[in-house]
Amino acid sequence: MNTKFKIIIVAMALTITASCKENKNRQDAKMNTPEEVVQQKEQSPDIADASFVDGMTGKAWHNYLQVRTALVNSDAKGVQTAAGNLAESFGEERAQLKSLAMELSEADDIEKQRKLFSDFGKEVEPLFKEGLGEGTIYKQFCPMAFNNTGGHWLSDVDEIRNPYFGVKMLKCGKVTETISK
Repeated sequence: MNTKFKIIIVAMALTITASCKENKNRQDAKMNTPEEVVQQKEQSPDIADASFVDGMTGKAWHNYLQVRTALVNSDAKGVQTAAGNLAESFGEERAQLKSLAMELSEADDIEKQRKLFSDFGKEVEPLFKEGLGEGTIYKQFCPMAFNNTGGHWLSDVDEIRNPYFGVKMLKCGKVTETISK
């Protein structure tokens, strides 16, 4: 064997070996069985499916959910931002809701924000119920909120994520009403 031929064979062997090592480092895609797919679906919250008869109500719903999520995460700054967006959802015909949302956006104490969110929820609930075009809204309740007087909130999924206690008592509560169209 000549030297050039030996070099080519050694180079090819090294290339094949390196290529095999690279393949070992790649993740293989795993196919789930039908049973695993069902199990994963059962462990995941439902996908929000509510839509509204007008854009203003849909925008308000989206921003309401953003405020709720910020409260669940005990994120006072996030509440202020989302509540500011919520206030912008309303025109002059909804001055009371706009005013409550503005008050919420100006509060910087998380406990005060939670109380204002509860007050806002009582006022906005009829708008969401009447404006629901299709889908589902879940009215949820925590009996321990506000010194055991309780508090309601609305959600796009039936899984409890308590905005009044956040991570302290994330799953405290229950669905008290399912609003569907």
